Amino acid sequence: MRRMFTVAVVEDDDNAVARLRACLERYEQTHEGVRFNVTVFGEPTAFLDPYKPVWDIVFMDIEMPNMDGMEAARRLRVLDSETILVFVTNMAQFAAKGYEVDALDYIIKPFAYPDFERKLGRAIAIREEESAAVMIMQRGGTRRVLLRDIEYIEVRDHSLIYHTESGIVTGSGSLQDVVDKIGQRGFLRCSKAFVVNIRHIVAVQGNDLTLGGGETIAIGRTYKKTFMTDLAAGMADGTVL
Repeated sequence: MRRMFTVAVVEDDDNAVARLRACLERYEQTHEGVRFNVTVFGEPTAFLDPYKPVWDIVFMDIEMPNMDGMEAARRLRVLDSETILVFVTNMAQFAAKGYEVDALDYIIKPFAYPDFERKLGRAIAIREEESAAVMIMQRGGTRRVLLRDIEYIEVRDHSLIYHTESGIVTGSGSLQDVVDKIGQRGFLRCSKAFVVNIRHIVAVQGNDLTLGGGETIAIGRTYKKTFMTDLAAGMADGTVL
């Protein structure tokens, strides 16, 4: 299955633009199923005015005419908090401030392909995870829900209740089916009646876990050992609260 990623290159240096295009083309050739739709902006104003939130990834230079890349990035984040931002610059001291605008990473000119490939691969993996979804079977049809939006799932009266950031979605099937299909995507079974999304767990205390929305769910005695092991393995920093 091919996936098309929209890429904005905000860069006034023609040589840097050519290098970025060459690296993107090489990535396409060596990674099956990945394609890029690339648009180049020679300066930030053309990119931001008017702005359309259609970009998967934005490569942005820091030194540019009319507006420097950091200021452009600040304005971008006001308009779009979701796109992945990667700075491309020969000024590492400024790129290191990328945390201020939630930049994923930075690439220092002149850059070699292996470094570019690694950082682009990380951006793509994040973008794919953000767009991953499940089709929930309902009476009379199906409903698509992003996995990241599901906080937890419970069995109630022979139905599956999906608690999402935007409300409750009722579906059919068994909790074991859920585990089999999305258990490797950050969903852990903590009891006979509940599966939780690791992304929404903020604390585990005793036999209870707390989710970001404030809900508390009991961890079943027979599930606790496996749950705690999988939780530690699945968290980004390997720790448990």
